[in-house]
Amino acid sequence: MGHLYRLDRASQGGMNSVGSAPLGPIRWQHSVAWLLLLAPLFFLSYGWTNQLAASRGVSASIVFGWERAIPFLPWTIVPYWSIDLMYGLSFLACRTPREVNHHGLRLLSAQLISVTCFVLFPLRFSGEKPAADGVFGTLFDALAGFDLPYNQAPSLHISLLVIIWWVLVRRASPGRRMVWNAWALLVAASVLTTWQHHFFDLPTGLLAGLLCLWLWPDRGRPPLWPPGKGEGRRARLSLGYFCGAMICLLMAVQGGWALLAAWPATALALVAANYAWAGAGGFQKHDGRQSFAVRWLLAPYRLGAWINSRLWTWRKPEPDRVADTLWLGRLPTAAELARERFDAVVDVTAEFNTPRGAARAYSVPMLDLALPSLATLRHAAATLDTAVANGDRVLVCCALGYSRSALSVAAWLLQSGRCDSVDAAIARIRAARPQVVFSEAHLTLLKELSDGQ
Repeated sequence: MGHLYRLDRASQGGMNSVGSAPLGPIRWQHSVAWLLLLAPLFFLSYGWTNQLAASRGVSASIVFGWERAIPFLPWTIVPYWSIDLMYGLSFLACRTPREVNHHGLRLLSAQLISVTCFVLFPLRFSGEKPAADGVFGTLFDALAGFDLPYNQAPSLHISLLVIIWWVLVRRASPGRRMVWNAWALLVAASVLTTWQHHFFDLPTGLLAGLLCLWLWPDRGRPPLWPPGKGEGRRARLSLGYFCGAMICLLMAVQGGWALLAAWPATALALVAANYAWAGAGGFQKHDGRQSFAVRWLLAPYRLGAWINSRLWTWRKPEPDRVADTLWLGRLPTAAELARERFDAVVDVTAEFNTPRGAARAYSVPMLDLALPSLATLRHAAATLDTAVANGDRVLVCCALGYSRSALSVAAWLLQSGRCDSVDAAIARIRAARPQVVFSEAHLTLLKELSDGQ
């Protein structure tokens, strides 16, 4: 089933629409139940993997030469330890059963991912910590009581920090948000300055934390749940993205700076999962904005898709007028949107955020090069009808303005009665924008829509 979203200027600010929701009561019993499950699981699994690595005599490390310049700062053991307090406080920021459950599931997922990596790819911290005195020395001694120099990548400390930070910061006021951001950065830095981790452990921990946010999103269906009936997916495209992910992964295992290829490998693997299983919902686009996790996890893919869209349309960047008040074109930049002075934008991409600048913006996410469900197409047509009724200049757009958006306009022409046949609708669109592409599957879907009216 497709989803229809509308954005007005007043609703476009803020980090997340969850942040503007009224606060509900703190779910004490629910949160305590999760803590009673997670706390012993953490100590048992973390301690077991430490002992397992020690029994194996693990000596492998991934360390860059420049890391020798990182100082040992005993006082940073305080922010390092503070994540334990933040762990408990984070549950107090959850005000609905879904928030509590998803937060607990994120923390549990991070634990499972990390433990699996610690067992399959054990690493050891290569240096010896200097002695620390006083209160800081006591805190280091307490840490050494259960933490051996193993359990390195991904840094579970960083994974948990990402998950906890997101819960604490997304509802905070601007002033408190700055405090949480600054403290989170200090906690992240402390894993290096306490000589607990090498640098490689940090980005891998960040990746694992973001992945957990994606697995259990603030809004919408978790991507591992069964997808909606009739959602467009393409096995061949999924396989292509998966092969791209494997190529990047093979580059990453060469070591050194080639490890950076792990980021596009992750991005392409998640896109492959969206095309194979999760559908457009895997891009987690709500109110025209993708989730925080998607924006970062898929950043390499989104950059590549944006460059591709500009290369394909650089000879034809301007939109074309299909009806009196409706234009069809590529996804515009804010500057292009301001220059054309559109009153409303209807965006049918799943992989990009809806551009800002119009008085009204509507989003109906669809996968690129995949056939949407009939319900999604009807939603798109109804959205266009609403936009046209409330605006003098309306832009319908996708990455190129050649396929998804053209299909949506054709559905609108049919559903609104402006064209009495599929052939007439397509002919009208092609007369305005000859570059549009309609496949046989598109024609079949439009015929089904037309016959069902």
